[in-house]
Amino acid sequence: MTFLAQTADVQPDCGTLVELAGRAPIAVFRLGDEFFATDDTCTHGAASLCDGEIFDGQVECPFHGGTFDIRTGAATTFPCTKPLAVYPVVVENGRIYARLDSEDGG
Repeated sequence: MTFLAQTADVQPDCGTLVELAGRAPIAVFRLGDEFFATDDTCTHGAASLCDGEIFDGQVECPFHGGTFDIRTGAATTFPCTKPLAVYPVVVENGRIYARLDSEDGG
């Protein structure tokens, strides 16, 4: 598991950008008491989703207004059609970790 952020640093209804060496940026979102991690870059254009608005569990791309479901990564409005990668998250002692695609399941 890869450490992403402290829970106190992730505010409700906004994205927190996490930059890790050797990979594309990750966005961490807080919906209520739950945390989610997705790729930060919109699959339609090169926009940072951390700069987008969050509403009803979705994040809106700041460039073209397409949206993604934060929980599932599904593209929910045009022009976005390709889903975002979503990573399993674990919270322990106020720290948010995710299993990124380069990590094995063991």
